[in-house]
Amino acid sequence: MHLQTQSLTTHLPIPSLFLPKPTTAIKPHQFTPLKQQNPISQFSLKCSLSTVSAEPPTHVVGSSNDKPFPAEVSRTIMELSSVGTLSTLTNEGWPLSVGVRFAVDDYGTPVLCLSDSYRQFSVDKRSSLHVQLEQSGMRTPQCTIQGSLDKPEDREVLKWLHSRWKKRFGEEVKDELIYVVAMERILQMEDFMEDGVWVSSSDYKNASPDPLRDFAEAFVNEINDKNMEDLSRFCNVYVDLDFQASEAKMIWVDRLGFDMRLCSPQKGTFDVRIPFPREVTDVKGAKSSFNGMSQLAWEVEKNYQTVNFKKVKQLKQITVKGL
Repeated sequence: MHLQTQSLTTHLPIPSLFLPKPTTAIKPHQFTPLKQQNPISQFSLKCSLSTVSAEPPTHVVGSSNDKPFPAEVSRTIMELSSVGTLSTLTNEGWPLSVGVRFAVDDYGTPVLCLSDSYRQFSVDKRSSLHVQLEQSGMRTPQCTIQGSLDKPEDREVLKWLHSRWKKRFGEEVKDELIYVVAMERILQMEDFMEDGVWVSSSDYKNASPDPLRDFAEAFVNEINDKNMEDLSRFCNVYVDLDFQASEAKMIWVDRLGFDMRLCSPQKGTFDVRIPFPREVTDVKGAKSSFNGMSQLAWEVEKNYQTVNFKKVKQLKQITVKGL
C-alpha cells in the first residue's frame, strides 16, 4: 500500500530566511546538528552540500516522485541488514526456515555462508530470503527475495564473494560454504499487515540504495530528541489536518523526504509523508532542507509568511495506538 501525498506545490517557495526579517522576530528553535557518524555501508557517499537557492530546483517534487520506488526500498533494506530468514524444502516436502547471515554484492545479490548440516536438508534449489528493517521502533519494512540457491564454481567469482563477506563480517569462510540467491523476483512490504508490491529482479539490480541510509537512524533519533517542536509545527503547516495532533514523531528519512507518525486521542494514529523541496544526496542536504522547512513553518505560524503552497492531504491510518 503506497502512501499518496500531494506536493508542497511543485516545490516549496523560497524560504524567507533569505529575505529581511522583522528585527523583533527570533526563531526559537533550530535543528540541532547531528553528531558525526561512521558509515557502515560498502558504498561511499558524496560530500556535497545541498542548499536552498533562488534558482529553480533541479528536482521537482510531485505526487509520483515523493517516495522512493519499492526496488530502491528493497535495496536499502538489504544494504542495512545482515541477518534474514532462509526458507527451502526438505526431503519430506516440508518448508524449512533458518536464520542466516548474508552480505550483498554491488547488485544487491545475497551472499550466504551455509553449514554442511543445513545443505543436507535442502532438496530443491528454490528458496526465499526474508529480511526486515526496524525503523525507529514504529515501522518494519521488509523484503522477501525469491530465487535459486546456487553454488558459485568460478574461482574469480568466489574470490569476489569472499571479499564481500569479509568486508561485512571481518572473517574468512571456506569456498564450499559460499552460496548466492539467484534472484527471480522480490516482494517489498512497507510494514506488517501491509499489502506487498512485487519487484522484478532487473528493477532491483538497477536500483540504487538510498544515499542517506547510513545516517537515517541517527538523523531521525536526533530530530525526535531535539526538534519535537518543529515536528508539531510541521503537522499544522504542511499537513491538512482536521484535528490537533497531540504527538508527532519522525519514522524515517530518505533522499526525497521523510515519514511521520501522528497521534490524536480522538482520531487515532496516522502516518504521513512529507517531501523535501528537492532531492538531497547526503545528510548535509537533508539537514539543510529540514532547516529551511522549519524556518518557513515557523514564519507561517507567526504570520510572517502566508500559506501559498498545497498541504499534504493524504494520511494513512494505522491500527496501533500511540507512538
